[in-house]
Amino acid sequence: MKSLLLILISFFSLYSSAQNKPSYLIYYQNGKKASYKDIINSSQKAEVLLFGEYHDNSVAHWLELEITKDLFGKKLLVLGAEMLEADNQKQVNQYLNGEINQKKLDSTARLWPNYKTDYKPLVDFAKENKVDFIATNIPRRFASLVFKNGFEALDKLSNEEKSWMAPLPFKYDSALPGYSKMIQEMGGHGGENLPKAQASKDATMAHFINKNRKENSLFIHYNGSYHSDNFEGINWYLKQENPTIKIVTIATVSQNDISKLEPEYLGKANFIIVIDEDVTKTY
Repeated sequence: MKSLLLILISFFSLYSSAQNKPSYLIYYQNGKKASYKDIINSSQKAEVLLFGEYHDNSVAHWLELEITKDLFGKKLLVLGAEMLEADNQKQVNQYLNGEINQKKLDSTARLWPNYKTDYKPLVDFAKENKVDFIATNIPRRFASLVFKNGFEALDKLSNEEKSWMAPLPFKYDSALPGYSKMIQEMGGHGGENLPKAQASKDATMAHFINKNRKENSLFIHYNGSYHSDNFEGINWYLKQENPTIKIVTIATVSQNDISKLEPEYLGKANFIIVIDEDVTKTY
């Protein structure tokens, strides 16, 4: 009987240990632990939620969908994403309205390779619940022009092409830490245009977020974490246009040990989702 009791105690101890091994934890920017409910409560008071993701992280994508579902009904929502470019808004709207199917969207819009696994669930949620979904990013070919030839290259575009980006000229501050770090990492070898290309994306995403926000609504925007980390990027551009706008930011990071936020990630966002680095990648 005693040996059976020991076996049972051992089994339940192992079971409990497995049950208490989370794939992620949430922290405030000061490193104190936060909860999923804290994100929901804070987001309800905001006008914009910038969800900074790792593009290949399955937990981040799952949380994007769950947070969106749990905020739906609590506040009027508008959704938008870096992964869809502004000149594809027509096709996105046609899909949302049931005018074209997924196959047609695949052939007419420039969808990311991981769209079906990682972003289609968000777009389909918008479709099923009649929520606007905004393609916020500058067409990548225009960001490429900026990388090659600077902001001046955009002046030669047509009026229609310019309508797919933030109004020219873009505000730009090369001293912002995120942008200056890019220049430093390039070692001065033609790297001045790299942060400008990044800024063309950040400015455009902020522009289309502001343009499509509705009164008493929450705009949830899905973007690479580096586009909103440290309250820069999209966040900075949103504040340039509307200094009083209420924004909540989420950053995604990966750690071997998620039980404590590593010092380098302090201050990265209002909420920092720390995901176990062994979590499955979607590509």
